[in-house]
Amino acid sequence: MLNRPLRFASSLYDRMIPLYAGDVQTEGIELDFIANDSVRQIFDQMAGKQAFDASEMSTSEFITRYAAGDRSFVAIPAFPSKVFRHGFICINHDRVGHPTELAGKRIGVPLWTMTAAIWIRGHLAQDYQVDLSGVTWVQGAMNAAGGHGSPAALPAPSNVRIEVNDSGRSLSELLDAGEIDATLGTSLPVAMKQNRSLTRLFPDFRAIERDYFLRTGVFPIMHLVVIRREVYEAYPAVARCLYRALDASRQAALAKMRYLGTLRYMLPWLTADIDELDELFAGDPFVYGIDPNRRTLQTLIEFMVQQNMLRAPIPIEDLFVSVD
Repeated sequence: MLNRPLRFASSLYDRMIPLYAGDVQTEGIELDFIANDSVRQIFDQMAGKQAFDASEMSTSEFITRYAAGDRSFVAIPAFPSKVFRHGFICINHDRVGHPTELAGKRIGVPLWTMTAAIWIRGHLAQDYQVDLSGVTWVQGAMNAAGGHGSPAALPAPSNVRIEVNDSGRSLSELLDAGEIDATLGTSLPVAMKQNRSLTRLFPDFRAIERDYFLRTGVFPIMHLVVIRREVYEAYPAVARCLYRALDASRQAALAKMRYLGTLRYMLPWLTADIDELDELFAGDPFVYGIDPNRRTLQTLIEFMVQQNMLRAPIPIEDLFVSVD
């Protein structure tokens, strides 16, 4: 048994709340749950300083580190963040009317290597035949001046043209001023609210994402959970204990969401959304484990190879330790 509390950091998603609140227990370990809604801070603190025993982690950052021979962490197949990303591409529609017109443009992105950006570039190249090889990527925070955290992620490939946004303005402000043509990432520019030339590339993104899932079976994974290797090697059972607790917490949250006498979330049509979950995802869109997520993980790795972030595909099982 681990002889001290396990310091675990994550954002406080609905699927984490039962664990955080103590409704779900971790057998064999005492958990010190550190909640932080800035996942970028969690990533930076874990990757840069190993500030926690276990934490939520960018999937792409973990994979690139693993491929580079960095074995500081082990991963378990719990995926606290999954997000469709077609709705996170904003364009100046005076300059970009069709996805292929993104070729050669100046596009803002918080971090070129971030998982969300990998998924979006993959979608654009695979489904819309967008040539992104000539794009100039302007990297910085979306709605604030400066950079997107203090990432310890590995650098982008050398053939990618990246400019650091050191203008003292946000990507949103640059888009509003016409100094970049589009943005993509994990958030939308606030300038969309007052500049009518700024719109989503895919205004009907929900229908497009639904179609994408029906065609591919892929619900894009953003984050996984890692454990510091020295903690895992000292107490291998921690992987199983933490995974089971995370999965139990997810299942508890899913059950509570279905109590429809009163709406648990501020979503007026939650009942219709649940009907859609049952139709598309067999009622469980955030299922954990390797096999239910294999196609999604393989697609992410394929995109990373295509974008020269990996030299060759990595077998999925190599990325995760056993939780049986």
